[in-house]
Formats: sequence, structure tokens, C-alpha cells
Amino acid sequence: QLQASGGGLVQAGGSLRLSCAASGRTGTTCGMGWFRQAPGKEREFVAAVSWSAERTYYADFVKGRFTISRDNARNTVYLQMNSLKPEDTAVYYCAAKFGGISTNRYDYAYWGQGTQVTVSS
Repeated sequence: QLQASGGGLVQAGGSLRLSCAASGRTGTTCGMGWFRQAPGKEREFVAAVSWSAERTYYADFVKGRFTISRDNARNTVYLQMNSLKPEDTAVYYCAAKFGGISTNRYDYAYWGQGTQVTVSS
């Protein structure tokens, strides 16, 4: 029900835009989030946006570099990533939850399959 795409290999300082297409129940009034998981590390919160896009949350390490947005007509959420750093290398996951947004991964009931982002130095 969530399909993430847009990952790839990019040099440090470059940009990528991730997309997450929602369908079924997740295409309705869900808060959406992006998380990432690097090898050997816990999955961590990156950004989240409310259904109306009135509220957004960002992890401190991406503030000013990443922007989350959504197009409800297309049931798609985006993560624009600029000024990428090697430490941003991870598998990025989109997730959906009902009833608002959260920075806690355990609050999200639906998950996409992940898309690999690799930033070379």
C-alpha cells in the first residue's frame, strides 16, 4: 500500500527526491513519515507531514536540508533531500499512520519497502 522510489547513488552535496505513493487505506487521511536505517543502526525518524500538510516535523540532522511535502490529489508524499552527506546513506522508508503525525516509528502502522540512498564522498 506504500511504494517508495527515487533512491540512488549521489555525490556529497547532491540532491535526490524520494516519492512515496499510497493506495488503499493509506491513501486516505493519514499522517506520513520518512524514516531511515543505516547498516547496523536503528531505524530513525527523518521527517513527517500531517494530512493537511499544515504540520511538519524534522529530525535535527536534516533541518534546512530536507523538505517533506505531499500531493493528496496524487496520494503521494515527497522527501526532497539537498546538500546530501555520506552519513545520510541509508535505506529510506515511508510510513503512514492515522490520527496525526509522530516522530515515533512504533506509532506508524503501514510501511513501504524502502529505497536505498547512497551518498559518496
